[in-house]
Amino acid sequence: MEILITNDDGYRAKGIKVLAEMMKQFGNITVIAPKHHQSGMSMAVSLGLKPVAYKRLSEEWSYLDATPASCVKYGLNIPFLDRFPDVVVSGINHGSNASTASCYSGTLGAAAEAALNGVPAIGVSLDTINPDADFSAVTEFFPGIFRMIMDNLPERKGIYYNINFPDIPASQIKGIKVGHQGYGRWVREFMPWNPDVYAKYGITPETLGQSSNPEIEDGETLYMMVGDYVDGEDNDSCSDHWITRDGYISVVAHNIDTTDREETARLGGIL
Repeated sequence: MEILITNDDGYRAKGIKVLAEMMKQFGNITVIAPKHHQSGMSMAVSLGLKPVAYKRLSEEWSYLDATPASCVKYGLNIPFLDRFPDVVVSGINHGSNASTASCYSGTLGAAAEAALNGVPAIGVSLDTINPDADFSAVTEFFPGIFRMIMDNLPERKGIYYNINFPDIPASQIKGIKVGHQGYGRWVREFMPWNPDVYAKYGITPETLGQSSNPEIEDGETLYMMVGDYVDGEDNDSCSDHWITRDGYISVVAHNIDTTDREETARLGGIL
């Protein structure tokens, strides 16, 4: 099996290192990850005259100074041009990609790019932003989930899988549940620039390829996006973020086709 691996936390992140080592049991791995942190990029790509730097680090590892979706594009256009990989696995993300976080996720944007090209794809995340997170629950349970998905792939294209782990020891995982995307939103999302907010996690702007003292023009005010998550009213026991909240691993099938077919049919009866 040929496995293309990427993430949105950058090639230095602990999560992708754990994932790459874990996936070697299934076949040959090729890692093409962003040079810098790329969270929140969804399916954004590096277009036009923007120079995109690539560097091969070893036989299996390389980075691209671009978005996660661009890393997958590079993989499918250069090393896998003649034969696509059997699967793309994106992660392990430091932080949950359940609920509406899935709409913004660069981890899932990479998976969606693979699905757009007909390649099976899986995004996997752990609900903690700690750079030194304990991924032992993922290493214990994800191989079985991966085998189940790969042994039962549907014929229909465009599907990619979003797997979220609660941040608890493997011994406390209650099981695996298939669910749906939960609902919620962020409020108070803009706060004055303060690079110390994430210092307790060992995260600085420099670790994200940025600067703690960015240059600004006269009259500009610096903000940063953080926010507080507020649960929606339409969640149930199968909402993915409720599944992980209750100590289970959440598995959700997404699709690149975002058409609301029920509304499309309703409009067809009106117009």
